[in-house]
Amino acid sequence: MCGIIGIVGLEPVAGHLVDALKRLEYRGYDSAGVATLESGSHLARRRAEGKLRNLEARLAKEPLAGLIGIGHTRWATHGAPTEANAHPHATSRVAVVHNGIIENFRELRAELEAKGQVFATETDSEAVPQMVDWYMGQGDAPATAVAKTLKRLTGAFALAFLFPGHDDLIIGARRGSPLAVGWGEGEMFLGSDAIALAPFTDRVAYLEEGDWVEITRASATIHDETDAVVERPIAIVSAAAFQVDRGNYRHFMAKEIHEQPEVIGHTLAHFLDLAGSTVRLPNPTAFDWAKLDRLSIVACGTAYYAGLVAKYWFEQFARLPVEIDVASEFRYREPPLPKNGLALFVSQSGETADTLASLRYCKAEGQHTASVVNVKTSTIARESEAIFPTLAGPEIGVASTKAFTCQLSVLASLAIAAGRARGVLTRDDEIRLVRALGDLPGLIARVLRLEPKIEKLAREIAKATDVLYLGRGSAYPIALEGALKLKEISYIHAEGYAAGELKHGPIALIDEAMPVVVIAPHDKLFEKTVSNMQEVAARGGRIVLVTDERGAAAAGVETLETIVMPDAPDLVAPMIYALPVQMLAYHTAVFMGTDVDQPRNLAKSVTVE
Repeated sequence: MCGIIGIVGLEPVAGHLVDALKRLEYRGYDSAGVATLESGSHLARRRAEGKLRNLEARLAKEPLAGLIGIGHTRWATHGAPTEANAHPHATSRVAVVHNGIIENFRELRAELEAKGQVFATETDSEAVPQMVDWYMGQGDAPATAVAKTLKRLTGAFALAFLFPGHDDLIIGARRGSPLAVGWGEGEMFLGSDAIALAPFTDRVAYLEEGDWVEITRASATIHDETDAVVERPIAIVSAAAFQVDRGNYRHFMAKEIHEQPEVIGHTLAHFLDLAGSTVRLPNPTAFDWAKLDRLSIVACGTAYYAGLVAKYWFEQFARLPVEIDVASEFRYREPPLPKNGLALFVSQSGETADTLASLRYCKAEGQHTASVVNVKTSTIARESEAIFPTLAGPEIGVASTKAFTCQLSVLASLAIAAGRARGVLTRDDEIRLVRALGDLPGLIARVLRLEPKIEKLAREIAKATDVLYLGRGSAYPIALEGALKLKEISYIHAEGYAAGELKHGPIALIDEAMPVVVIAPHDKLFEKTVSNMQEVAARGGRIVLVTDERGAAAAGVETLETIVMPDAPDLVAPMIYALPVQMLAYHTAVFMGTDVDQPRNLAKSVTVE
């Protein structure tokens, strides 16, 4: 959430700042702003509520010509999403943009107001420029004032500072929120991630926890949390190769749904030898699957549902006990962890604050750690012993689609590897399961052909105020994911339940107005799910059945609609059944006219707790 860009340039930077912020829109925001130094000394700001087009309109009327500047997209936490609360925040001596939360801002604000500093916003962020301003008022140089201020802050943050009168200096700092430095030719850049910097450079260094950096047109001087000068490696990143556009699709979410056969194929090719029908993990690991006593999976949101599916796989195929938690609860319950345990963290961005905090807890408790991430240079990836990357490419839509199915593809591959290492799966089992995964991209391509039927169904779902999703076994997490997708982008209230729990509460909600989406591949649990559908039908519920040909023939229940899926092995069913619930949510939201790619109040990368 939120996005930062800073440029020490050779030409006017305001337009470049806005263009870079557009590449960060996927992170979620509700206001935006830029600040530049005009004529090298005068600080000028342009801010606006809402989307970047409002900021662009403001800049068209009131252009900026400065060669150095900072920009920000804000997702409101403290204070409403108004222009007054939008970043950059500024005093006469400094302007600041901030991602994250300053947890001790009330204490700092009270202290600074007592010293005569005058605050203009409701935000936690303003405590930062006010503190720097106060130190500079006592005679400190910008770098000294920033270094002193950083030591006073509690919380998670990425910061960029701009100083009137210093037309060759931007200072950046990170603690718990990512920040990258980009090297250009006679100019330098600062950004929340490599995607923001991609139009300008492919030479990037990532600040480590506690680092702060002084950037000029000629160089960058990086300091660690003790203020000592340090070197951080410069990497050549591939983000510049990605064209972040919708192509011929109306929304990024639609594009990303349709990219799934390709990106799942890329991801599986990274983990499987399809010719030899074997799992081939890309990197050696510091742990032995055969010696693990327990696997702890930790994640948030959609990634958590991927972990729920993986729990079924690891326990079935590897007989490895699995505990799974949402990251925001995991470390606060202080779970005892076994000596021979592996903690596996699943995160699309690799920057999720709660997941990162849980990773650090597990490392402190002596666990082996591994991560499934879509950004190999992310903080979670860098701090894990082993990285199992998804190859989904940039996912811009806030509601995750292709990242989810790529996560499942990786987790399925790992479960097979664990099963072989632990002697649970035979070589014949491995061949069968790997071949099933190899067929997955083709199966998903077939599911995408069902889109016209699902689009028509979405018009009926759009009339509902509440929707129930049901599933059993590994279809249960897909029911949870389907409900999450629908409420995320259509704003229709939806709940996912284990079908066997229907009689324990949710059945009270069933009436003629409620659609009930049932995820029911024809597996060993199918007959039990049919019994639950009959209970819904008896109470007038409108059933949307998502099943295969055998299931459609055997259900014997009247439905509002039956979506007939390709027959698929149990292992890959969760991946292909994710597609219809994604498409149903997407077309419902389109029909209702909501902001599909950037739904209200949501952010792509949740970098605060």
